[in-house]
Amino acid sequence: METPYWADDYRSKLTSPEEALRAIRHGQRVFIGSSCGEPQCLVRELASKAHLFGDIEIVRLLSMESSPLTRIAARSGGDCFNMRSFYLGSGKTRTLERNRRFITPINLSAVPRLLRSRQIPIHAALIQVSPPDDFGWMSLGISVDITLAAAEAASLVIAQVNPRMPRVLGHSFIHVNRVDRIVECEEDLLTIADPPGLEAARQIAGHTVKLIENGATIHIGLGAAPQATLAALTDRKDLGVHSRFLTDGMMKLVGLGVITNRRKGYNNGKLVASAAIGSKDLYAFINDNPCIEFRPSDYVNRPSIIARHNRMVALNVATAMDLTGQVAVDAMPYNNLSGVTDIMDFIRGAAEAPEGKSILMLPSTTLDGKQSRIVPTLDDTAVVVPRGDVQYVVTEYGIVNLFGKSLQERAVAVISIAHPDFREDLFYQARQKGLLAPEQTLSASIFGVYPVKLEEAHDIAGERVLIRPTKPSDERLIQEHFYNMDKEDLVFRFMHEKPLFPRRDVAEMYHIDYIKNLTLLAVTGELGFETVIAIGGSFFHPARNEAEVAFSVLKDWQGKGIGTILIRKLAEAARESGIAGLSAYTMPQNQKMIKLFHSLPYKVHTFFEEGTLCLTCRFDEPAEG
Repeated sequence: METPYWADDYRSKLTSPEEALRAIRHGQRVFIGSSCGEPQCLVRELASKAHLFGDIEIVRLLSMESSPLTRIAARSGGDCFNMRSFYLGSGKTRTLERNRRFITPINLSAVPRLLRSRQIPIHAALIQVSPPDDFGWMSLGISVDITLAAAEAASLVIAQVNPRMPRVLGHSFIHVNRVDRIVECEEDLLTIADPPGLEAARQIAGHTVKLIENGATIHIGLGAAPQATLAALTDRKDLGVHSRFLTDGMMKLVGLGVITNRRKGYNNGKLVASAAIGSKDLYAFINDNPCIEFRPSDYVNRPSIIARHNRMVALNVATAMDLTGQVAVDAMPYNNLSGVTDIMDFIRGAAEAPEGKSILMLPSTTLDGKQSRIVPTLDDTAVVVPRGDVQYVVTEYGIVNLFGKSLQERAVAVISIAHPDFREDLFYQARQKGLLAPEQTLSASIFGVYPVKLEEAHDIAGERVLIRPTKPSDERLIQEHFYNMDKEDLVFRFMHEKPLFPRRDVAEMYHIDYIKNLTLLAVTGELGFETVIAIGGSFFHPARNEAEVAFSVLKDWQGKGIGTILIRKLAEAARESGIAGLSAYTMPQNQKMIKLFHSLPYKVHTFFEEGTLCLTCRFDEPAEG
């Protein structure tokens, strides 16, 4: 049979919404285009005619909870409609919880294969497209994801042609000849506003951006913390995008020249996504934009494709984590949408990418602050990310890297970034569950808020050196530092030979309160696998209102100014805390320590005490000259 000219075919298929939906029969499975690409005109008609249908199963990827599809979701479970949602999570939002028995757990990359194989047959697909071009091709616009696979697999395709749907380049087109019914309906596309500027989101973003380097390729989820992270990336260069969603935040970074896609290593020059969610400006931006390609989810979310990108960074939001690193993921407030997650696809793809990173952003508490999102165990919540796949975790209180860490190291690390109000209980729960040694005790640092303002990066001898406060998880790093030190330097540091450094001896260096007692480390290497090259500690003596300082620097790093940086930062922190001055006790032959103390801009007093040289200075006595 000869294929008709597409324009004639288009006219012959034109019909009303009511007439188009009459082709749907009782007991059929109907796919509805997802997220902001939802064909609202068709969905409203379907909802209004619910009484005419029996046992229709609606298949969706995800939907805005304020969209027309919600009216159908509210009827799920009756005689008219059942709702099958693809969602890999525990379904904690009201709509998902009410209909959780219809959730089909599956990774997003596998959904197109499920549909095309017709293992779940799609009898009808309701989609929204742009008007046809000169050759009869219509773009799925802002929602390609699994919509293209559903349309290709469906026995009946009903297309809402909307002139406001952008024509998006890439693998996003369906031909007029492939569509069975066409309904012309011009209406605004679904949009979402920017999430509110939550302080927790801003703090999480402030930590997260430290992990994103120039030239990185990013995938980022929805929500307040991801969008705050995008807003904080304005000083980066040559970022690329390979992401499930394109958002307004990404559009702004393209406009600023931050996102160029030049160094992706795969699909260079192209911003690749499978859907857009945002404002009218975003939809105008992607229309016929040659630097943007939308592709189906089995491409965008395929781990082997993700792994081809340079410095791939997968940024996702978690909703709960237990002390061993298991992660739950649900629809959260200000995500606006609920549905299938792509987290595992991107976590595993990023893990295989050159210099790739997986980052989970986790608010430390619920919005009302009454419950911790870090919990002893995920007893009644589905685990989405197994503990073995978790790498970086970020809360308002810092960053930890759980990759390659023991259960004890994980528990200590996770507690250190929990909200301080919940850390004591988490500590005792961890010890009760055998995740911590029985002799391990609480310390001031477990309640302290990590002073991120004291972090300072330097380029020393061509290598990046980070000066930062110690964390409760630094115990082993400090032990290794001392075992790596030269024997003579150890004698100078401790004023006697010291071959062993058990936990009790180094505990005072990381069991600190960050105010009166402070220890700074100079570290190199990736977070979670750092090497401590120098330590500077200050220990408060209340009787004299002084802080005693002590230092150790590995032999290969001596003479490079690291000690000077440490002592000046310790002096500044002590002065801000109301401490009157510093003191140090050393051997008379330790000229390096003596010279270091004299580098301070204060008058130095010296005296001997039982053969030990004592150095003191007061902050109200500046050095002469």
